[in-house]
Amino acid sequence: MRVSNVSIVINVLLSAVKLVAGIMAKSGAMLSDAIHSASDVFSTIIVMIGAGAAAKKADHDHPYGHERMECIAAVILSVILFVTGLGVGYDGLSKIIGGHYENLAVPGAAALAAAVLSIAVKEAMFWYTRYYGKKIDSTALMADAWHHRSDALSSIGSFAGILGARLGFPICDPLASVIICLFIVKAAYDICKEALDKMVDKSCDEETEREMAEIIKLQDGVKSLDVLMTRMFGSKIYVDVEISADGEITLIESHAIAESVHEAIERSFPKVKHCMVHVNPYIQKIGSSS
Repeated sequence: MRVSNVSIVINVLLSAVKLVAGIMAKSGAMLSDAIHSASDVFSTIIVMIGAGAAAKKADHDHPYGHERMECIAAVILSVILFVTGLGVGYDGLSKIIGGHYENLAVPGAAALAAAVLSIAVKEAMFWYTRYYGKKIDSTALMADAWHHRSDALSSIGSFAGILGARLGFPICDPLASVIICLFIVKAAYDICKEALDKMVDKSCDEETEREMAEIIKLQDGVKSLDVLMTRMFGSKIYVDVEISADGEITLIESHAIAESVHEAIERSFPKVKHCMVHVNPYIQKIGSSS
């Protein structure tokens, strides 16, 4: 929430600076950039709502918790980002198709200064938000970080377009808006894909599963690992395991083995919300020396 509050304040101030600079310097690219920054304010509010909903404890109607609410927030954010990108691209493309480039206003120096300021501020916000997004493993916060990065990239496009227009190539200003559009749409796609992966029970990465398998096999009493399945639930992981243990031991002993596996997985992987362990009677294979 602290990161989001900082993001809102900075984006409001930066949007105002870019809007004024865009109007004063008569730069369509800078005005498009200002709109992009303004959209960051709404995206951050969505992140705050999603993070708050995801943090709610499990209840009778939602026994598995609410972690996927953060993914929903990230999807909504990606849609806003996508629409913003299309709007920016349409404005630039319409000016290019319209022709009469000699009638396009040459942007003033204030637009260049605003672009440089925006690049520095938004790149700093990207690293700041990304750091805390990774620290608390927040999908929505990571999406907001990339929104900052897309804004920094759009400002680079603005700078190039404004500079080109000032050097005698007025088409560069609307062309920058089209290029900015492509960056924004690509960021929207990446954000949406990651969020949807976490909503459709996608397994976690192979390296994590390999490490889990090694830990399970090291537990006392585990004869073999029969099944290991993982699924993402928002930013958390659910794990389903089937192991084999000596079929001659008591139920209490087999339960203790299952508990040791359960505790080892949840202790070694903080992202694991729950690990379910099923115990099968071990059947020694013919020819096996164990």
